[in-house]
Amino acid sequence: MHELKEKTAIITGASKGIGEATARHFGSLGARTVLVARSKEAIEAIALEIREEGGESIAVECDVADHDQVETAVRTAIDAYDHIDIVINNAGLIDPIGRMTELSPEDWGKVIDVNVKGVYHMMRETLLHMEKRGSGTIINISSGAATSILEGWSHYCSSKAAALMLTCAGDKEYASSGIRVVGLSPGTVATDMQKEIKASGVNPVSELEWEDHIPPEWVAKALAWLATEDAREFDGGDVSLRDENIRKRAGITE
Repeated sequence: MHELKEKTAIITGASKGIGEATARHFGSLGARTVLVARSKEAIEAIALEIREEGGESIAVECDVADHDQVETAVRTAIDAYDHIDIVINNAGLIDPIGRMTELSPEDWGKVIDVNVKGVYHMMRETLLHMEKRGSGTIINISSGAATSILEGWSHYCSSKAAALMLTCAGDKEYASSGIRVVGLSPGTVATDMQKEIKASGVNPVSELEWEDHIPPEWVAKALAWLATEDAREFDGGDVSLRDENIRKRAGITE
C-alpha cells in the first residue's frame, strides 16, 4: 500500500465506525487524512491521535447534506494539503427504520439528504478539483440494499440505489479525465448502524447477532486496496466484500 503514502484522502462520516477505522488505517499507511463529520470533538480527537502516531491529519466539521459546508470542507482540505487524491464517501444514515407510512416525510428525507445529496455534493466539489489535476479516486460506500429491497428500509435502499448510479455516472463522465470512481459494498459491519437495525426488530437483518458482522477494520483495508492501481479493473461498479477473492486481494485474513 505504498501508493497511499503522502496522498491526501477525505473521509466522510469519520467520527466512528467505518469512517474512523478508515482514517486510522490510511493514516498508518502514510496518507494525509481529512476527517469530515458533524461531530467536531470526535474527529478532532481522532485526528490528534493520528498526528501523535506520526501521521498528518486534520478535522473539518461538516454536514455533507449541506452543499455550502461541503464546498468549504473541500477548500479547507486543499488549503491544508494542496490537493486531494482520494475521497471516501462513507457518511450515511438508516435511522429511523419503518414502513413508508410510519416515517414522516422529514425523517425519510433526512436519509436521502445525507446518503444521496451528501455523496453528490462531495463528488461534485472534488471532481472539479480532480479534473483540473487529471487524477483522483472516489470510493462510495455502497450496499446490497442498492439492488435488494428490505422491509422498513425504503429510504435506505432508495438512497443506496441512487448512490450506485452516482458511482456509475462519475465513471462514465470522468474516467477519460483520469479519475477513478468505484463503490464498495461491505456487507453487514459491526457499527452503531447495526445496533439501530437490531433495535428496530424489522426484517431479517435485525435478527443477526453482533458476531455475524465483519469488523470495520476489514472495510478500511478494502478501501485502501481499492484506492490503488491494483483495483482499477473494478472502476464504475460495486465491489462486494462478501467475495472471498476480493478479501484476499485486499489482504484481509479472518
